[in-house]
Amino acid sequence: MQSRSPYFWPLLAFTLSVCAFLIVPVVMSMLAGVTRNYFIGVQSGLTLEWVIKVWTDYRHTVFRSIQIALACLACTLLLGVPAAYVLARKSNAFTRAIEELLVMPVAVPGLATALALIVTYGGWGEFRRSWVFILVGHVLFTLPFMVRSVLAVLASIDLRTLEEGARSLGASFTQRFFGIVLPNARAGILAGALMVVTLSLGEFNMTLLLHTPLTPTLPVGLADAYASLRLEVGSAYTLIFFVIIIPLLIAMQWASQPIARTSAKPTR
Repeated sequence: MQSRSPYFWPLLAFTLSVCAFLIVPVVMSMLAGVTRNYFIGVQSGLTLEWVIKVWTDYRHTVFRSIQIALACLACTLLLGVPAAYVLARKSNAFTRAIEELLVMPVAVPGLATALALIVTYGGWGEFRRSWVFILVGHVLFTLPFMVRSVLAVLASIDLRTLEEGARSLGASFTQRFFGIVLPNARAGILAGALMVVTLSLGEFNMTLLLHTPLTPTLPVGLADAYASLRLEVGSAYTLIFFVIIIPLLIAMQWASQPIARTSAKPTR
């Protein structure tokens, strides 16, 4: 058996300390959401009344966030996958400039992007008051993550040779795209989908300006709960957020593993 380096135990202790530093506040916040009185402590008793109150009063924000996240995923798939394909096939100065421009919504603060949308489209009545206005901001913010994820996978394969081979056999563009490009880009599409959904569900800075009193999302409701209600209510809101996001992350990671293994197998 190979002996461990003398630095192993100090590095392990440092890693565990960092993990505890990051995880303990989250656990404490979630615990506060099921504590009858947080300022007295756990000895005051555990209860689900705060969780029930949040779900009764704010479940519409949860459903709206899920609705926006799924719509955002659909939009980024329809826009991002073809865009990544074009960028992978046409590598020149123009496409590289477009690729860099796509990253700008990530580099620019969310509040600035939201303000630009309000200045440009704020007068469009029903559009400004609907959840679709928030969706536009989320698509702008998450689209680069989908494009970059798919582009990285497509750039790692000899896409041109695969398509030329299929074309020589009589395959049309539609057959090549759905039969060659998409199957080879599955790992990137799943990774991009994971980032798009989680980022949309948790996006706050941009949504804070884009939402109206009729269209609050889960993060906005969470901020309002911490600002204007009892700490236990805000913590219960946090607990509901984690109950939604953690199974989603686990399910999408689980779904991506067999596909990653399949794509890694050599073809004969």
